[in-house]
Parts: sequence; structure tokens; C-alpha cells
Amino acid sequence: MNRKFLAVSQSLILSAALLSCSGTGAGSSDDTVSMRQTVSLAGEWSFSLDPEDKGLESSFQTEDFSETVLLPGTTDTNRKGRRNTDTSETTRLSRYYTYEGPAWYSRTVVIPEDWAERHVELFLERTRPSMVWVDGQPAGECGYLSVPHRYDLTGMLSPGKHRITVRIDNGRSIPSQVRSSSHSCSESTQTGWNGIIGRIELQAKPLLHIVSAEVYPDAAGRSVTVEVVLSGAEGIDGRELVLKAEAFNTDRRHSPAPVSCLLKDGRTVYRLEYPLGNRAVLWSDTDPALYLLTAEIPGLDRMEVTFGLRDFRTDGRHFTINGRKTFLRGKHDACVFPLTGYTAMSVDEWRHYFRVCREYGINHCRFHSWCPPEACFEAADLEGIFLQPELPIWGSFKSENEELNGFLLADGENIQKEYSNHASFVMFALGNELSGDMDLIKSFVEHFRALERRHLYAYGSNNYLGTKGHVPGEDFLVTCRVGKDDGYSTHARASFSFADAYEGGYLNNTRPNTEMTFDSAAVKSPVPVIGHETGQYQIYPDYSQIRKYTGVLAPWNLEIFRDRLEKAGMADQAEDFFKASGAWSAELYRADIEMNLRSGEMAGFQLLDLQDYPGQGSAYVGVLDAFMDSKGLVGPAEWREFCCETVPLLLMEQYCWTGGEIFAGAVRIADYGASDLGGRKIFWSLVSEGKTWKKGSFRMPAGKGLLDAGEISFVLPDVETACTAELSLGISGTDYRNSYRIWVYPAGKRLDTGDVIVARSPDASVMEALGQGRKVLLMPRKEDCADFTVGGLFCTDYWNYRMFRNICDNFGKPASPGTLGILTDPEHPIFDGFPTDGHTDWQWYPVIKAGYPMILDSMPSDFRPVVQVIDNVERNHRLALVYELSVGDGKLLVCMSDLETVKDTPEGFQFYSSILDYMNSENFSPDFRMTREEFLSFFRAEIQDREIGELRNISYE
Repeated sequence: MNRKFLAVSQSLILSAALLSCSGTGAGSSDDTVSMRQTVSLAGEWSFSLDPEDKGLESSFQTEDFSETVLLPGTTDTNRKGRRNTDTSETTRLSRYYTYEGPAWYSRTVVIPEDWAERHVELFLERTRPSMVWVDGQPAGECGYLSVPHRYDLTGMLSPGKHRITVRIDNGRSIPSQVRSSSHSCSESTQTGWNGIIGRIELQAKPLLHIVSAEVYPDAAGRSVTVEVVLSGAEGIDGRELVLKAEAFNTDRRHSPAPVSCLLKDGRTVYRLEYPLGNRAVLWSDTDPALYLLTAEIPGLDRMEVTFGLRDFRTDGRHFTINGRKTFLRGKHDACVFPLTGYTAMSVDEWRHYFRVCREYGINHCRFHSWCPPEACFEAADLEGIFLQPELPIWGSFKSENEELNGFLLADGENIQKEYSNHASFVMFALGNELSGDMDLIKSFVEHFRALERRHLYAYGSNNYLGTKGHVPGEDFLVTCRVGKDDGYSTHARASFSFADAYEGGYLNNTRPNTEMTFDSAAVKSPVPVIGHETGQYQIYPDYSQIRKYTGVLAPWNLEIFRDRLEKAGMADQAEDFFKASGAWSAELYRADIEMNLRSGEMAGFQLLDLQDYPGQGSAYVGVLDAFMDSKGLVGPAEWREFCCETVPLLLMEQYCWTGGEIFAGAVRIADYGASDLGGRKIFWSLVSEGKTWKKGSFRMPAGKGLLDAGEISFVLPDVETACTAELSLGISGTDYRNSYRIWVYPAGKRLDTGDVIVARSPDASVMEALGQGRKVLLMPRKEDCADFTVGGLFCTDYWNYRMFRNICDNFGKPASPGTLGILTDPEHPIFDGFPTDGHTDWQWYPVIKAGYPMILDSMPSDFRPVVQVIDNVERNHRLALVYELSVGDGKLLVCMSDLETVKDTPEGFQFYSSILDYMNSENFSPDFRMTREEFLSFFRAEIQDREIGELRNISYE
């Protein structure tokens, strides 16, 4: 190949016309049978980098390159490329070896004698844009990211020895927008690797062979239509095409009678109706029964494919599976594989992934701007997971981007051809948070829909950040909001960044309750609404996981965050920060999920995420780590109480009550399971400290969806001391249960300052009182403390502080306070009248929202606030909501929350009262001593701002 040809090839490879693999037929997987043979090319290949894109034409035809690599693998796994010495990256994991550009792979193969009269293909299961040569002669090129590359080498590989050379380019052959943002290439996710992964093999078939067998199910009719495509028709008229099917992964064995037809009239495409009969087994998320279909031309060729008999449809604002209403309990997948830096390629790996998902009640997975490999679809078929793959694009569709559009169109066409037989492939979206030319976006979906109607289509996930709402022509809507904001009424998730919603949305800015829903948003769409990237509740990092990074990616970001905390003098609190923020984050996920389930008009949610996302600013938002392992915060059984096919729900207007008050609530059941539970008993009980306050039962209503079960109303006991109680729900004969903690405070209590002086400023009179040995409760006014405090944030910070601090600054909006909840000792006597765990919970809402934690960076490392606020990894401030000191001869308690403004709430009043009771008791004896001048220095401190680097997000540009 000459240099001019190489240059022209690079410029044309991205056009839609040339984005095809010569003579290939993308489609169903073809298992090795007697008429088909494969030779694996896994193993050692000679190798050379080509960073200057010289072409290497002088050496690749007959000689080995100077280096070797193992395939399947990448330049990273083979430790090729530039050694990365920059250990300062904090926005993501870092590659030990980086490389972008062409790389050459070559090896000698020996073709068997019996392949002389056969169709031979080179199969590269997953790679970057490729070119292939055989014995120095060009054999074609292929630019797909999402499907295998198949090269027809018939006639080029005669029996005997040959040299195959492959050029892989992870650089300019991929459009820059895909390379920089798509999760198929992004350094924040699976990285921009170069190499070949998965199966690498030569495949031999009869010259006249079955190219594909596509199965179109009709669950209602208990039948399938099978379209078989042949490679040619010469000489096969009069032969028989036979279809056989057998259920293979279910106890309900079923082998319907075969069907057949004669091949005639030179046709190469045949459509056969295959009735499966009344005993046919259906595929669903609750019963993923599959069939193995064999298409055979006896004596010539045979192909095997699997399929599931299922109908996944929409019914108004809901999805149905085989006519039964279902609810998508989804997770977002960002292609996070921290050991390899690339997607898993085996069925076993993906089955493990989906089994973990199922343990946590997940039945749906959305692949953010990427499409997983065949093994993922196979595993999802077997495990019963609804999949939503996407094109490799995040950003803008514009008509003038002809190169990008051609690339995406070809990739999308082949996704449809390659994976649509899979029962799990039920939905498809164009990409993540798209914008630009809506007519172009529509044309893509119309084009794909005309090619393939076995799944539902959306224009993208969270296009225009949801502000356009539903646009006619899409079958479902994945969005964070349905139209432009009108308060929170358009919101389809409970948490937002401060750049996107005032005070971060529902959960951070609404008095805690279990009644609010997303129905006001969902009813604005005529098609099913799925909450986009639900959650994003940040958890302080678990530094013990650093040791798990033994692969191609270095956790230098985690190491830097750990070192920052040590420099701030709080290294010994890292585990406490992780556990306290994690426990609260899990509770927030529960609240968000339940808000979805009690929204009768919502169709599902897609969490971000069960697992951590160690990129894009480093977002530790998962209850599982990046390896899909539990962090020990919440187990699968507890999580499934509020996230599974059938969830009992309690609706109540508040969590905090007063003794003697009428407790009022309603019980609903979000029932989307396969079993008929109608008529079973629903039991409920309210228990405090082992004593049952009240209990009762209802009958389970018939039907599916969000069902009303009954009302609960009774007078709460007139408690003498503050306590907690747990209201438990359960359905007889099942494992479905749920529970809710409430706080009950004594009625008629009055604030008693006793010997305590309540002050709003550390003025001279306060200092004099302390000098006289008095007790002082200081609640400084917020407006006097702006220079040395941060704001009050109830939820843990959204995603990560760095990204959305940058976005807020760019938009001129107030940024989130950036904190991750509180840490405290529940055994401290200050909480004798205000029961709490060691982390934030619902009873803290008014206190925290009225708070403005003080920065106490100058305090010694052994100083512990009574109520400490956990800061983010960018700032690492020592923050106090409540702290106590002995100042001079006096005793001081500082509360950085304006309790005067929240004492009209049961919980705000109770906290205020508990503080005063503690200060008036003998227990109030602060250990940490300080002079009056030292204390006053806090109010004169100049806080050094931490420098926070820029972090872009394409959706906000």
C-alpha cells in the first residue's frame, strides 16, 4: 500500500458509504458446527506503534515488527506506549501507559487444506477502526466501534502459510466528539485503548451458507417469524430449509414441531412463520426462558441462534412485558472496568455483573453513550435484564458534521443488525444528553426504526437536559425533567445539581415526607417516562479500596484525596467519613427510588449508580465500588426492601411527630411481579423499643401497578422522652417487606434556658460571662459568619463538588455547599433528648438547612466537634455544626444553626431543647480548653481558598 492510498483511506473511512466491512454480513452469532470451522488467532502477534502515521509499508508485508504483544489485549495490557509519569490527575483513574494513533499487529497463519473451497472470514470481535492486509495486499477496512469487524478473505487465504496484518487506529479515525466524550472511548470510563479484544479468529463456512437468521417474536400469538438470508442461490433450488426450536434454560422443556420450506426460484431471502403452540414459554425479567433455534440446509450449512418469545410494548405511560405492566428499575452503565480499562467480553463476567444487579432488585440497564458486546446481550438474555444500548455519542447532532453523522449512522445500523435477536435488547436511544438539529435526530430514529422494529426508540437520554419534554416520534422518554422548570413540578428525579435546580431539588429542599411523587412531571408526557441518572448522592471515598487497583489503571486520584485529608489533619477520620456519608447516601437512594415507585404515572428510573464512577471529576456515588463489590453500607436484602418487583410503601406527611398526635398514613403496593398476590394479607405494626404500639392488616388488592391497600390512623402514645419507632410492612407468604423509622417527641415541653445564656454574637458581654464561669450557648447570626462558614446542605453533595462548582461559577449561580452529611457520636449526652445515629437522618432536616457550618481548620487534629460536617475531597475543611469548649473559666457550646428559625418544627424544637437540657446538666463539661482570645480568632480567621481546577461537561457548553 502506498502512502497516498493510506492518507485517502484515513479521510474516507468515516463516511457512511465506506463504513462497511468488505463482503460481510453482520448479524446473528454462528456457533461452530460440523459445517463451520474456526481457527483462533489469540496469542502472540508482532507489533509496532506508528505515532507519526508513517504507514510502515516497508516492513509489514513479510517481516515481523520489532515488538510483540498478546491478543486479545490492548496497548495498556501489553504495557506499550508512553509511560505515564503524571501522577497528579484527580478527575479520573490514570493509565500507566497511554497511546493514541495507529498501531500495527501482524502474524503468520496456516490455512488447512480443506478450506480451499470455503468462504473464509477474519473476525475481530471488538476493536477500533481497522484496516487489514493479507500478504501485503489490501483486504479492506472497517470503522465500527460497537460491533465486530468481519473481513471476507475468501480467495486471499488459499491453503498454506499467509501473513495477516491489521492496522488499528484509536486516534483520528474516530471522530473527535466520539473520542472525547463517548463512554466507548472516554478516559473517564473504559479509556481510549488501542488493541483487539474478545474473539479473534478465522471462520470458514461453505461457499453457499446461511448469512443470518433473524427471529421476530409474537408472544401473544405464541409464534415467531424467522427471516433467513443465504449467501447465494446458485445450485440450491430444491434443497430444504429446516427450522427447529427448543427451550433450553428452563424447567418447562418445550420442543415445538419443526417447520421447513423448499429453496426455489433463485431466492436468497426466506421468511417462515413458526408457530410454537400453546405450551410455548415466554421470556421476561421474572422468567427469562430462551429458545435455541437451528436453521439448517441439510448437507450444506447450519446456524444456531437464541431468542426469547416476548412482547415489550408501551401502554400509555407504562411498559408492558407480554401484556403485563412492568416497571424499569434501572442502573446506568458507564463502561467502568478498572482492571482492564475496557469492557468485559465473556458471558460469565457479564452474568456475574447482572446477578449483582438482580441481587439489588435491578431489572434494567442503560448503556450511556456506548453499546456493549455480544456477551453482555447473551448474559442479559439469561438473567432477565432489559437493556438500552446507545450510539457512541454525547453532545450535539449537527447537519454540517457529515463525518460524525456518517460514522454514527453506520454504527447504529450495525448495532441493529448485530444484536436485535436478543430478547434483552428492548430499547434503543441515540446517545446521552443530545442537542442540535432535532430534524436530524428524528431522521436517525426513523431510519433505524425502518430497519428494525423489535425494540422501542428514544431520540436520546435526557436530550436538551429535559427542557423540551416529550418530542413526538419517540416511544419513551428518558429525562431528568419533562419540559422547562415550574418549580419542581417538571422534575423526574429527586436530586439535582445547584446549577440545574434551586437548592438541588426535592429531597434537599422539601420537608421530609413519603408522599411526594413525580406524577406532575410524568403526566406531561404521553409516553413512558424514565428518570434519568437518578440519585448521584456522593459518598466520601473508601481509601481501603486503593489496593484493589491491580490492573492497567492507577488510583492516583484516590491517593491524592487521601493525602489531602492527611494534610488537613483528619486522616484518622477517613473511615468514619466514608461510613457516615455512605449510610446517609443509601437512605437518600431509598427515598428517590420510593418516590419513583409511588408515582403512578412513572415508568421507571435509571440510577447513577449502584457502582462508583471513578471519572469525570471522580464521582463516588455508588453503594458498590467500581468493581461492583459491596462497600458494606447496605446489603442486597435491605436494598431489595425498597427496590424489587413488589414493594410495600408507606405514605405519610412527615417523619417527626409529637406524642398524642394522630398518626395518619396510607399503604400502597408497587406490584410489578409475575405472581398474583391478590387476596393475601398485608400486615403492619409500629414498634418502639420492643413494645408494639399498634398493628393491623389489609387485604392485598388485585391487579398490577401502584395499588391502594388501606389507611392507617391512630393516636400516638403521649411519650415522656423522645424516642424512635419503626413501622413495618409485610405481605403474607412472601419475602416482600419494608419499614420506616419515625421520631416521636414529648408534647407540652417548653424551652428552659436555666443557667444558660443564649447569645447571637461573641461580643464583650459573652466574653465577660465566660470569664465569670458562666454557660453560654452561642448561635452566631449567619450574616456575621459568611467569611468562615459554608452553607447548610441536607443531602450529600451531588456527583462531585469540582464539576458543578465550575458549572455554577460559569453560569453565575450559587454553588452547592458541597458537604456530605454529618458525623456525630449518638452516645453523646447532648442527644439524650434527640435520638440520632452517627449520620444524617430525616429528623435533622430543619437543623441542617438552617445551618452554616464553621470552618475550624486551625484546630488540632484531636479536636472533634459534637456535630461534625463532612467536607468534600476538594476542600477538606474541618467543619462544625455544633462544638463545645471550655473558654476561660466558662463553658461554651457553639451551634452553627439558627434554631430560633426552626423551633416551630417538632424536630427543630426538640434539638434546641435537648441542647439546653444537656448544658444545664452535670454532663456539660467540655474537655477542650481555649483562651477567649484564641476562640475569638475563629471569627477573624482568613480562610485560604482551596484551588479547584476546571472541569468541563459537554452538556453545559
